[in-house]
Amino acid sequence: MRTAIVLALLASAAVAQQPSAPPASIAAVPPDTSIHSTLLLPKDTSKPMPVVLMISGSGPTDRNGNSRMLPGPNNSLLMLAEGLAMNGIASLRYDKRGVGESAKAIVAESDLRFETYIDDAVAFCEQLRADKRFSSVVIAGHSEGSLLGMVAAKRCDASGFISIAGAGRPAADILRTQLAGKLPPALATQSEAILKDLEAGKTTEKPPVELFAIYRPSVQPYLISWFRYDPAKSIAALSVPVLIVQGTTDIQVSVDDAKRLAAASPKAKLLIVEGMNHVLKSVSSDKDKQAASYSDPSLMLAPDLLVNIVDFVRKAGK
Repeated sequence: MRTAIVLALLASAAVAQQPSAPPASIAAVPPDTSIHSTLLLPKDTSKPMPVVLMISGSGPTDRNGNSRMLPGPNNSLLMLAEGLAMNGIASLRYDKRGVGESAKAIVAESDLRFETYIDDAVAFCEQLRADKRFSSVVIAGHSEGSLLGMVAAKRCDASGFISIAGAGRPAADILRTQLAGKLPPALATQSEAILKDLEAGKTTEKPPVELFAIYRPSVQPYLISWFRYDPAKSIAALSVPVLIVQGTTDIQVSVDDAKRLAAASPKAKLLIVEGMNHVLKSVSSDKDKQAASYSDPSLMLAPDLLVNIVDFVRKAGK
């Protein structure tokens, strides 16, 4: 099945699946030298090329799509970057503040804001736009990186934006869904009251001990800043080409999220990848197979993913 898909797309889009020679991987010069990144260039750099700024997901997820909380790597974003390079497209991916080699770039938790991460993405985007080697800059955000990327794309005047497994609802609503049915009634009532206060920009000095990990005072300013953003509204504000990608076996983000984003951005292209999970691999909904895929670098990217992203990036730069 994969061979048939690849051959059909190669005929129209000339998308390479295997490299004729290894791409060049070099360290980028970051706007903030404490933030570490990798600029991956294709073999042929004789003329200006598109570049994709890749933004990883939440938590300790590094530039390659891997997390120190998992037993092994999946290399999802590394594979995507390599696939782009094979097709004449450069990419820059970086470890966000507090993650991987950028661990020392983190500010105090009480000083951290969602905009901190947006500002970093904008700085990288502006750096790439000023680089004469690149003909266009497309931002691609995965998971939480989707929201960061769409806001950054608006601010830095990117040539296009790609949402990969991005949530379609505000973070407060996602948290509500995650907590639903998991708390005793009295604690659920307290949690909802705190959430409403945070949405209104108000902090809670003494959250219940049982909820302290979620609503500790030092993290509340960050939550307030994060809750302000509605992905649907942010993507609707973009006037550049948009691609929304979502897998059908993703156990973290649903197809409904992608459809909510697409409804807010009618001109966007919606790509539903059958059988693709959250780490961009072809995996069934089986719980054990899903868990294993998050730490299995031998699994290749879902075949429809790369060809569609390559086609989008090429067109966005024209």
